[in-house]
Amino acid sequence: MIAYLIEGANGLIWSIPLIGGLLVVGLYFTIRTGLLQIRNLPDMLDQLKKGETSPDGTSSFQSLMMSLAGRVGMGNIGGVATAIAFGGPGAVFWMWVSGFLGASTSFIECTLGQIYKEKDPDTGEYRGGPAFYFERAYKHKAPRLSMFYGILFAIVTIVAMSFFLPGVQANGMASAIDLAWGIPTWVTAIGLVILLGFIVIGGVKRIAHFAVVAVPVMAISYIIIAIIVFFMNFEAIPRVFELIFASAFGIQPIFGAIIGLAIKWGVQRGIYSNEAGQGTGPHAAAAAEVSHPAKQGFAQAFSVYIDTLLVCSATAFIIISTGMFNTFTNEDYPGADAVSEADLVGRGIGDLHLGVEPGPGFVQQGLDSAFPGLGPTFIAIALAFFVFTTIVAYYYMAEVNLTYLTRKMKNRTLARALFRLLQALVLVSVAYGAVTSAGAAWGLGDIGVGSMAWLNVIGILFLQGPALKALKDYREQKKAGLDPQFDPRKLGIENAEFWELRADGHALQGRTGGELEDEGVSKK
Repeated sequence: MIAYLIEGANGLIWSIPLIGGLLVVGLYFTIRTGLLQIRNLPDMLDQLKKGETSPDGTSSFQSLMMSLAGRVGMGNIGGVATAIAFGGPGAVFWMWVSGFLGASTSFIECTLGQIYKEKDPDTGEYRGGPAFYFERAYKHKAPRLSMFYGILFAIVTIVAMSFFLPGVQANGMASAIDLAWGIPTWVTAIGLVILLGFIVIGGVKRIAHFAVVAVPVMAISYIIIAIIVFFMNFEAIPRVFELIFASAFGIQPIFGAIIGLAIKWGVQRGIYSNEAGQGTGPHAAAAAEVSHPAKQGFAQAFSVYIDTLLVCSATAFIIISTGMFNTFTNEDYPGADAVSEADLVGRGIGDLHLGVEPGPGFVQQGLDSAFPGLGPTFIAIALAFFVFTTIVAYYYMAEVNLTYLTRKMKNRTLARALFRLLQALVLVSVAYGAVTSAGAAWGLGDIGVGSMAWLNVIGILFLQGPALKALKDYREQKKAGLDPQFDPRKLGIENAEFWELRADGHALQGRTGGELEDEGVSKK
């Protein structure tokens, strides 16, 4: 009964309106930002530097790593595998499309996250995200509606980040470790819960320091291995791209029946992986110390490139070039049986994976064909790092939204109890997800991602103005040879109190003591 409810809710949320809407919104923002994905690529690369930092905020680079910690996870390995299994190789092309268009969507949402961030009075750390900008952007025009929408998003995000999504990550990690070393999933569950317990209690700074070390190492190592496989199967490159494009557009008759599935699974798993439009990126973006919100918008747009065009492509190439994929035919996956598995194998396109569920196992088998005996172990290790940092990032985002809901609560004892409850819920979700079936875990995860995406995409379509003004302001200052500084009042942006105070402080620092005394202003 529960399985049918999950499947029904998943099908309703991930219907054509959401899948098509995410592509259309990405195209719309691409046009509105003047092809930001290409035009501002130098600015994106510039944000890879360590950049500004302060006792209150993380550096731009650290925030980028925090964001990648959430983006790079099970979706980059198991998600790509399921997309190819159910949608054919063409799903990879639609993942690329969703990533390219989604970079502009990510810029809008993450710039908004920076504009409307605030400082936590208890910790002094910067907090922000969709709940904050939904409440603040139109607080002067529609305070009740803004507050309601912000609270709604916060509640949905807390449930998704603490209950729906961690289980998917834990399930993929546990299954990969079981396949590689035969360690029971319940053992992995216990170990993961213990390790997470040490990290989640440490706050955003500990999360940032952990992510800035772990994320680059795990991502670069994985890409290097994929490049090695690339050269080992160099003669297969033309065939790989032929399969991807033929399947994406139904050019070959065998793929004609699944072109719709290629789009569906490519976009769905693409968004699951890169999170563009889901509303997760703005949480990490808001934690950064930058002189202009657009800087973090560029950093987070580039993280979509890293996630989709690099890490996801690496996984896809390992699977397709080694022939370790099929278009899955199983009655347990309705709608995914458009192409016969035997037909694919007979044409030399796929391979049989009897007994291997679509997910990390496909990648482990593919890599094992290139490095016999090492493939399952390497993927298990890589996935352990990917999953661990992703779950930590999930907790951080749930914590930010709980902070939003409780920041005005007078009973701090109750507030602290709610945070302890949140920590416990995340750990329980991880333990349950590690030992449950993959189908149930993915179903809940998709519901969480889709619910957040619906709310966030609709919201930023109404709130896009401040982000576009910030982009224009940034470009004008850069053209004048300046390091862009942000003052929302000059752009007619209201309710961005943090930036108003920062601009005033920046102006005071630029004046002499005599000028301040003449104006009756104390330098202190």
